[in-house]
Amino acid sequence: MNRNSKGEYAMGSVSRDVNGTFADGIPPAESKDRDENDLAAFGKRQQLKRKFGFVSMVGLTCTLMATWEGLFSVFSLGLTNGGPAGLVYSFIICWIGTTGLFASMAEMASAVPLAGGQYSMVSEYSPESCSKFLSYITGWLACLGWQAATASSAYLGGTMIQGLIVLNNPSYVPQRWQGTLLFYAILFVSLFFNTYLVKHLPKIEGLILIIHVAGFFGVLIPLVYMAPRGSASDVFTTFTNGGGWSTQALSFFVGLVTGVYSFLAEEIENASTVVPRVMVATTLLNGVLGFGALMAILFCAGNIEQAENSPTGYPFIEIFYQATRSYGGATAMTCVILALVFFATIGLIATASRMTWAFARDNALPGSYWLAKVEPRSALPLYSIGVTVGISVLLALINIGSSEAFNAIVSLSVMSVLASYCIPIICLLRRRFYKQYIRWGPWRLGRWGALANIVGVVYALVAFVFSFWPADAKVNKDNMNWACLVWGTAMLFCGFWYVVRARKYYHGPVREFEI
Repeated sequence: MNRNSKGEYAMGSVSRDVNGTFADGIPPAESKDRDENDLAAFGKRQQLKRKFGFVSMVGLTCTLMATWEGLFSVFSLGLTNGGPAGLVYSFIICWIGTTGLFASMAEMASAVPLAGGQYSMVSEYSPESCSKFLSYITGWLACLGWQAATASSAYLGGTMIQGLIVLNNPSYVPQRWQGTLLFYAILFVSLFFNTYLVKHLPKIEGLILIIHVAGFFGVLIPLVYMAPRGSASDVFTTFTNGGGWSTQALSFFVGLVTGVYSFLAEEIENASTVVPRVMVATTLLNGVLGFGALMAILFCAGNIEQAENSPTGYPFIEIFYQATRSYGGATAMTCVILALVFFATIGLIATASRMTWAFARDNALPGSYWLAKVEPRSALPLYSIGVTVGISVLLALINIGSSEAFNAIVSLSVMSVLASYCIPIICLLRRRFYKQYIRWGPWRLGRWGALANIVGVVYALVAFVFSFWPADAKVNKDNMNWACLVWGTAMLFCGFWYVVRARKYYHGPVREFEI
């Protein structure tokens, strides 16, 4: 897109002025026309069917974030470093940081409503001298993050099923190969939803939103009502340093990652306004539900030591049993979380495959010619969906040999996605600082934009750094956080592919036509 002498961007008969608004007197278009005009501004053709609206996307993104569900799964990590009080205050910090991060991303998504998400934003806002390389790195980070998250969700569901079997049959001894088979079962059922049932996916995601909210009350009401409750001083003033770090503050930041654990733009109708609203609504809704879940589990945790040593492998299952004193009750409460983990896997396959498809469309990945294909009858990127599922299938095999190695690989999800969010926000901040032209969409933060950018970047950088740290200061091969090695290796391959091939064929988001 070329800029003319008036500082406008030429788009055929449709042009936008430097404020990002229509400058030719054309009245606001209908949803479909606006979507097509937004794609045309970037030289992209509509290839995927737009099936998602506001409610269905809120359902999808709520399950992708899985804040309150995820807290039940990982809260014990924060108890080791930080303790109950550390969990409370780190959650608040993460909620504020995530709000700044997602508000910044939402503002850019309104201006660049493409399936490429972060790397398309970097291409739009970064300096021209390094736009190609930065957008390439960002695209790889996003692809790695979502692929790892898909495998992580299916693994969580499989091992949670094993935990339920242990709860109801104490003689059962879980085997890693059995967990892998359960992983496959969840993965392939999720694949079925993403292919044969894809036309019903928006309605399903709307139903999932109801389950996401109703399930929260279905779990918390019996937990709060039936479990013995601790004191406020235990929750709000008790810090721990179980990792043996030099200071309590350092232990707190190592445990901060617990809160951290706690986008389909070209398939969304009226994407330039729906996507940012969905991101903000999801952050607020999941923040409220997550904080409520955290308060409930901290006040009603019961015997924490017994829960952490539970043979189920999941402390929250033992906490549910301690509260209800019923295997059936604990199983029912766990099944609510298990169902939402399954729904998250459905959404993650959709997200990871679209991210892969978009990046391949711009010739950035090995096998881009095939990965960028869209099956004409279903308008689905079937090759990208197949590769997404195939990667998870192969990663699951690692779990048979070593669960530590598998966990190191899937931990890529947090650090990679955080880094891919951080780069475009830094590029946008740079333009703000130098008062350069910024392309805006219909959804803006106004005077609060710079503050949101700074909060989001600081939070992402801190969380990114501490996501590499081990839980214990005395490191050995068993408790080492091998994510640094895995992430570094992935980045080396990314750089190798860029030097060998991508720098010749990848030139940023490809303009498929000019108007």
